[in-house]
Amino acid sequence: MRRGAAGATGVLLACLVLTAHDLSAQNWPQWRGPSSQGVSSESGLPTSWTAGENVAWRTSLAGLGTSSPIVWGDRVLVTSQVGSTVLAGGGRHPQLARDDRALAEHETPIGGRRPAAEADGKVWLVVEAFRRSDGTRLWEYRTEATGPLPELHEKHNLATPTPATDGQRVYAWFGNGQIVALDMQGRVVWARHLGVEYSPFLTRWGHGSSPTLYGELLILLCDHQPDSYLLALDARTGKQRWKVDRGDGRVSHSTPLVVPGPQGDELLVNSSERIDVYDPTTGTLLWYAGKPRQTPIPSAVFHDGRIYLSRGYRNSDYMAIRPGGRGDVTATHIEWQAPSGASYVPSIVYYDGLLYMTNEVGVVTCADARTGERLWRHRLGGVFFASPVAGDGKIYMVSETGETFVMRAGREPEVLARNDLGERFLASPAISQGRLLLRSDRTLFSVGR
Repeated sequence: MRRGAAGATGVLLACLVLTAHDLSAQNWPQWRGPSSQGVSSESGLPTSWTAGENVAWRTSLAGLGTSSPIVWGDRVLVTSQVGSTVLAGGGRHPQLARDDRALAEHETPIGGRRPAAEADGKVWLVVEAFRRSDGTRLWEYRTEATGPLPELHEKHNLATPTPATDGQRVYAWFGNGQIVALDMQGRVVWARHLGVEYSPFLTRWGHGSSPTLYGELLILLCDHQPDSYLLALDARTGKQRWKVDRGDGRVSHSTPLVVPGPQGDELLVNSSERIDVYDPTTGTLLWYAGKPRQTPIPSAVFHDGRIYLSRGYRNSDYMAIRPGGRGDVTATHIEWQAPSGASYVPSIVYYDGLLYMTNEVGVVTCADARTGERLWRHRLGGVFFASPVAGDGKIYMVSETGETFVMRAGREPEVLARNDLGERFLASPAISQGRLLLRSDRTLFSVGR
């Protein structure tokens, strides 16, 4: 029998049922939404808006953060940090648009300045739940950040990982290693501190990977300077199910992705050493590909038997990989590879046979997913951290400068709208019930009728 064929089939069927439920209920339960693809099946999504028009509601958040909102049923869930942490290198950090002075002037620290410390000198980690229909705050969970606190980039804080939910519990992970599972009313189910139990969360500019749900497992990528490992916890209890040591000095801000392979499900990790793929049920390394790449941030997407991935950093390559290999598959399973033109931070979005990606200074590239052929490039302007999302024939791209560019999906570039809310956006959008949910440093917006 193939590796775990019966068990993998059962898990895959369960995931398909969950995904079907997500789509019908229009949930956005994790980083990049249903199946982690950044794509919505909804229609009637908004095209144009301003701060005073076509915004259903807005609400202030308890603190700052760059994590994306998630949605389950009538709840929108967001994490934040309250209080100040130490900046790496004294706060003088390289800018994404450092080669374009006009754009670089718009790059600012999170919150527009370094946030003031709380009166008690503490740092608090916050999870908030809002009613999806009108933005009413339903509950707030708050806990003190403890243990070693890492030095961070000025544009990030401990609330960078996006939470995840299975509809029973909310899993909120923070950049010092603290993780908490809450029920849907905000009550603690279990909590752990990986930065104390295993190894301090020390990596240049801070931790960025979000949790990945797979059946009853919560999978966490911890590629850090003192110790790199991949960890699977029981989602119900928080107990360790398996742990894989990945060596010292690896770096990744990417979120792992589970894809169906010909011999069972596969868990893909985009990291500085290479692309690694594991059996998600056991943590066994299956195959790997690629060469070292500095500071990988983008996550992969999957469609119709192919993995599409940008390795990250400046002027990144991007590629299509066939799953199902064993050992080093660099020479056998990479179907095509474009040497440059992809994104530093944002992930690729696959939509209707095309790949869309934007680099750090707003140059959008569209490529044919089947061949990798570049179809067009178009300069939007702006500084881009957020990953694009797609739906209703549109591609949404959110800039740090406060603008959301709406492009028509297709083989020719067409900008439908340029929408400015006057705030700073690093978080990727969510889509639910015909609305676009946008998280700025301090505010959550629900855009649409």
